[in-house]
Amino acid sequence: MDAAPGRLSHLNASGEVHMVEVGDRPASDRRAVAEGFITMDPRVLALVLEGRAPKGDVLAVARVAAIQGAKRTWELVPLCHPIGLTGLEVRIEPSADGCGLRVEAAARTTGPTGVEMEALTAVQVGLLTLYDMVKSADPAMTIGPVRLLSKTGGRHGTWQHPGAAPS
Repeated sequence: MDAAPGRLSHLNASGEVHMVEVGDRPASDRRAVAEGFITMDPRVLALVLEGRAPKGDVLAVARVAAIQGAKRTWELVPLCHPIGLTGLEVRIEPSADGCGLRVEAAARTTGPTGVEMEALTAVQVGLLTLYDMVKSADPAMTIGPVRLLSKTGGRHGTWQHPGAAPS
């Protein structure tokens, strides 16, 4: 049973936490896209983009970490369902303001529940990995904001973040 508007789906009628039942939902193609940012000293950003960071190819490691994070979301977030991802694309690029990096994750599945949490987890783990890889050069890096940009599929159809550019 899904929550009525204004009610949280992970609480039952008595207010107790439970895992949402999705077994009776039809499978549908689902996609979610999330993004997040990390700001850093411009000199550290140059090291990362030029592949000269002391720990090696920072961007490749962060992409792999993001993929691993998405695949393990159900182990990290207590009420998430384990789902079979059919695809996950991770892009890491300089942020538009030139002060850091933007991580974007697009997760896909065919099933009874969405992949928003997997996309968001991929972004977060990718950002944390970027931080870990260059923290000795810039411990003042800042992570955030992180947000869901869009989702498609399921009973609620397509949703786009009001502040995001149309995809």
